[in-house]
Amino acid sequence: MNHPEQEIIEQKIRRAAAINALRKIGKIVASENRADMERVRALRWFARYGWIILLGVALLLAYGIGII
Repeated sequence: MNHPEQEIIEQKIRRAAAINALRKIGKIVASENRADMERVRALRWFARYGWIILLGVALLLAYGIGII
């Protein structure tokens, strides 16, 4: 059988490995959240200002064709 000191050391090693794994998972989740926020920010920008750009392109196209 293992000595009590050996069991305590093994428990500390397992705990340290689990904490390290949780930190790595936390970093991965944080980077994914940042990427998602960037996408949301870009989509929000297109929702706010995209219709103005689309209207400008349509006006330029109509002017180029000769409708206006």
